Parts: sequence; structure tokens; C-alpha cells
Amino acid sequence: MSMVVSPQPARRWMSRPALGRAPSRDTAPAAGRRAVERSGARSLMASWMRPWAAPALALLLLIALGGCKDRPPDSPGQAVQDRALRGELEQQERIGIAHPQTHAQELARLATRSPAGSAEQLEAISQQAALLAQLRDRAGHEALLNDLKDWPALSPVRRQIPLATAIARAQWLKANGELGAGIRLLGTSLAELAPREADPLLLWRATLLLAYLQSDYGEVDAAVENGTKALDQARALGSSWRIANTETTLAFAYFRSQQFDQAKRLAQDALVAARQDPDPVLMYQVHTMRGIVHSIDDDPRVTQQAREQALQYAREAQAPGLQALALGNLADFELRRDNYARALKMAEQSLALARDAHDVSTEILARHNIGIAKIGMRRVEEGKRDVLQSITMTAQREAGSDTADAWLELGTYLEKVDDVAGAVDAYHRGRRFQDTVLRDETRKTVLEAQARFEDQQRQREIRLLNQDNHLKAEQIRNRDLQLKLWAEVGGCVLVSGALLALVYRRIRRTNAALAQTNESLRMQSERDPLTGLANRRHFQQIVASRAQAGEGLRGSLFLIDIDHFKRINDQWGHAAGDSVLIDVAQRLRGVLREQDLVVRWGGEEFLILVKSEDTEDARQLAQRLLDQIGDLPVDHGPLRLPISASIGFASFPIAPNGLTPSWERAIDLVDTAMYMAKAHGRNKAYGVAAMGADDLDALQVLAGRLESAWHQGQVQLVSLLGPTPGERS
Repeated sequence: MSMVVSPQPARRWMSRPALGRAPSRDTAPAAGRRAVERSGARSLMASWMRPWAAPALALLLLIALGGCKDRPPDSPGQAVQDRALRGELEQQERIGIAHPQTHAQELARLATRSPAGSAEQLEAISQQAALLAQLRDRAGHEALLNDLKDWPALSPVRRQIPLATAIARAQWLKANGELGAGIRLLGTSLAELAPREADPLLLWRATLLLAYLQSDYGEVDAAVENGTKALDQARALGSSWRIANTETTLAFAYFRSQQFDQAKRLAQDALVAARQDPDPVLMYQVHTMRGIVHSIDDDPRVTQQAREQALQYAREAQAPGLQALALGNLADFELRRDNYARALKMAEQSLALARDAHDVSTEILARHNIGIAKIGMRRVEEGKRDVLQSITMTAQREAGSDTADAWLELGTYLEKVDDVAGAVDAYHRGRRFQDTVLRDETRKTVLEAQARFEDQQRQREIRLLNQDNHLKAEQIRNRDLQLKLWAEVGGCVLVSGALLALVYRRIRRTNAALAQTNESLRMQSERDPLTGLANRRHFQQIVASRAQAGEGLRGSLFLIDIDHFKRINDQWGHAAGDSVLIDVAQRLRGVLREQDLVVRWGGEEFLILVKSEDTEDARQLAQRLLDQIGDLPVDHGPLRLPISASIGFASFPIAPNGLTPSWERAIDLVDTAMYMAKAHGRNKAYGVAAMGADDLDALQVLAGRLESAWHQGQVQLVSLLGPTPGERS
């Protein structure tokens, strides 16, 4: 597992910009000033007409002259001193993460040197809070938060304190693994902020921190959106090293969202920007990211070169924490090349440095890579313990995407050493974490779509209300005409009736159009836009309606996963992956009947529910699905892409005791069977024919250890093979 170094406000590698100057006062136009001066002169002349005015004015002049005498004029030396202080603060921002303890002490000294309540003092305290959060110094961090709370009310930067406080608190939450709380805190603070009143540097810092937290938490679309905003803000600031940092964070968000071409482009842009104003820490950060985004390349040379350069710059910066992460990423590179002994040595060096630097995230990476290396060296049980310890630490830090990736990587390496049962269990657990992240994103998308729909409905209701008001106005006008023009009452009645009929017809047409639009929106929300198949929401609504009718899940359930789909995307691009998904959807429709339900379950997975409860019917359909999917390659332009699928299936109620689990448990069961097909070589199907369970609790226990229960004779499975390359047309 590879990892990017965390930025300063958001993760360790991101630099902290200095705060901007206090807002300048608006100056009045010259004509306006002269008018004010003339008005003041007239008032002064009028005061001389009063007998007591002269002594009072003389006293005021003496006080003013005395004040001017005591106050030293601003000197060029003072301006130079302020610029020097801001330069020191910016330098601390750039290299502070190299030695956080030392630099936190230096920032405390700079805060003391800065004028009380100034922008420079706020910047020094903000940077110090970030480093103390990284060091997890609770007492020191809380003391700085209290300093922000007691900030002078008359300070020119007083209005920036709420955002600075939110950033400091979010950094502490991030350092302690409370990513969700940090996202909520920063999201609320930025939503309540008036952008024109915010200091541009603080706004950039908060936006970039939010983007990183969302990327680590699994909210990749939101991370890309906020990372793009932060890049615009960095460009407006005109600082090349801040632009490089921001492009690095955004590249990581694109990499997490599997938009690899965009990630590589941004990593290259970051390198160009960093070379304009380089330092060892910045170059370390950029090369670390280059190593990550190119880790999917078939040619490993760019990744190896980038990671070795990152280690070189970390050593040049004499930063143990950065060296630990660079060694961890190099260990990951060696794992991918099956150099397990070398990977183990680097990972153990990384772990020692990470512990010395009190860097929990790098310690997690090192432990994971140590475990994977041991598994590769056939020290399976020992390696499993190390990996499970790292996964537990990752899950505690709410890093859902990292947790899912760690389980799936564990499954891959266990499959390599023929630990099929362990691989299936790891795949299954990784899938559950992926589903959790996907459900959270889907829930958010549904809520947003529902909000848009409700807004559109309110607008339609307002239009209908306006039409109704117009109708009432016409009725009142007609009544007045009846009173005034009694002689023409018959004609007025006819006209009013005609108007009412027209308005009534118009309202009926509007209501019909509204109903049609609502139905269209409902159908769109339950359809996958790429394949045209039903989506999860549609499936869940059908299951919910059956539950309300007192019906359980009856029929045969199939879960289909396209083999090596990620490889297709990586090698030929996402457009080729889309072509595969569309073609597979058409092949599934060709096998199934109109009344059968086929759902795009997520990514490269499809779910099928048919009414037949017969195990033999399910076996025959699974074989047709394997043959239909794997028989012919997919045409994508000049390319002909061979594909196959792994399938898990079962018929409900489950023989021999007629048990009917909930739909969630049923999907878990076929999901486990599908991962068994993957673990046993792919291009296969495994179907559950019978399970020796007397009740649903016992059924769940057997489902959790399906592989071993099969070998022990407690579960009967059907095994099917897809077409071999020689059999394909």
C-alpha cells in the first residue's frame, strides 16, 4: 500500500501560507474631502463666536501637539522589519514539517516578536497549531486555541479568527483520525463564511484541508471539487510553491477517483511549478505524488525514479518523518515487483523512523507493507497479524477508502500464496467497506437530487398559485362589472364562464405535465445513465414494497463481476471501460426475460433477480450468462477486448429447510460465492445449492465461512466454468 505525505493544514506535506494584510481603509474622493474640510471650517468659525470657545480650542491644540510630539513617526526601518518577519513566517511554513518540534518552538518565538493582535502574530499561532496537532500535543494545542479565543476585539484581523480557529481544530481532528468530524467542521465554517470578508490565504488553506480530508474519507467527488477551488485560489495568490502544493493535493484526489490521466497531468504541472521556487521539502512532496500517480503504469521506471528522488530530498531536508514515508512508498514499489525481502527491510526501517517521529499514518503504512512482505515470503500467519493491525488502526482513523484498499490488497496477496479461504474473506471485507463508502456517497447524491426535485416542485406550485391568484382576480373583476353594468350581466356571465373554462383547462394541462415530469424524474433517479439498467435505488424500492406486502425475497439471485475491469481502464482508458459496461448490459438483456430484473449494482458489478426458485434453472441461467459474457470480445474502435466474468448465485428459499434471509444477507451470500469464483481463477460461477442450517442465525454463520463449510460438507455448491480462450469465437 502506498501513501502520500499529509499536508500541513490538511496533511503533513501541505505548506501553510502567511495571512494577508489587514483590509485597507477606503479613501474618499478629493472633492468629497474638500467639502468635508469646508464644512469643518464653517463649524470652527461658528465656535469662535461663542465666548467660551477660545480657551477650549487652545487646550485641544496643546493636547494634539503633545500627542504628535510623543508618537514616533513610521520609519522605513519598521517596514523592512515587518517584511523580514513575514519572510521568516513563510519560510517556517515551507519547511516546518521537516522538524515539527523545533519549528513549533521557533514559531512561538516569532509570535512573541510580532505586534499584539497583528496578522503576523495570527499566522505564527496558526502555523504553530498545525505542528502541535501533527505532534499530537493536546495541552499546547489547546493553549493556542485559547489565545485565538481571547484575540483582541479591536484587532484588524479579528474577523479572521473564526476561520483560523476552525482550521486549527480540523487539523487536530485530522491528526487523531476523526476525519468525518473535521469535514463537518470545515464544511460548516466555509458555508457560513462570506468569501469577500475572508483572508484569501486562510480561505485557500481551509479549502485545501477540506479537499484532503474528503479524499481520505472517501468523498472523492467533493474532494476534486474543493481541490479545484483551492487551485484557483492559489493561482490568485500568485505563489508558485503554493500552486505546486495544491496541484499535488488535487492530483491525489483525481487518483482516488480513478481519473488517472488527470492525476498524472496535475502531478507534472506540480513539478513544473515547484522548479520555479524549489526547496527540499517541496520537491519531496511533488516526487512522492509522482510516484503514486504513476504506480499504475506498466513501465515502473517513472515510479521508481520518483520515489528514489523523494527519499533523496527527504534526506537532504534531514527530516526523519519524511524519510519514513519515502521508505514506506519504496517498500510498496518493491512489493509490486515481488522483491519481498528488500521490501521487508525498507518497511522495517520506515517503521522505526515513523515511531521516532510519532507519525501514526506512516506507522500504519509500514506495518501494512511489513505484513504483505511476510505473506509474500510465505510467513502467512505472521504477515496476516501485521496487516490486520494496520487495518484496525486505519479503520479507527475513519479512512474508509484506505481500509477497503487494504483488505483488497491483502486478498490479492493471500490468493498468490494459495490461501483461498483467507483471500475470499479479505475480498468480502473489502467489498463491505467499499459498499459503505458507496452507500454514503449514494445517500448524499439522492438527498441532493431530492432537494433539487423539491425545489422544482415548489417553483411549479408557485406558478400554479400565481395562476390561481390571477383567476381570482378575474373573478373579482367580473363581479365588479356585474354590479356596474347590470344591463350587460348576461354577456359578462358568458365571458366569465369562458375565462373560467380556459383557466381550468390550463390548470389541468399544467397538473398533467407536472405529474409526467415527476414520473420522469422518478424513473431517471432509478436508472443507471450509462447502461440504462435499473440502479440500486430501484432494486431497494422493489424489495421494500415486497416487504410491506409481507413477501420475502423469493427467486434466484445472481451477482456478476467483470474480471480484471480495472486493468481494462488502466490500459485502454475509461472510455474502453464504458464500452465494456454497455456491451455487457446488452448481453445480459439478451439472455434474460422482460420480467427479470437486472441492475447495475456499482462499478463493474451487475445484480440479477429472476422469479424462478428452482436450483437447476439457476444453474442453467448462470452457465448461459458466463457463455454470453465471455464468448465474444468487446469492440471499442479498432480494439477487440476479451472479457470474462465471475458469478455468485443462489435460489431462495434455500434448500433443504426453505430458509429465506433478508435481501441484505442474501446479497452477502452471493457476494461471497462470487469472490470464491474470483479466488479460484475467475471466469467461473459458484452457486449455493443447499446449506445445512436449521435457522437464519446458523445460515449466517455458514455464509461467513462458506469456503470451509463447503469443504466440510455443510454447504453444497455448484461450480461452473466459462468459455476458454480456445472455445471463444
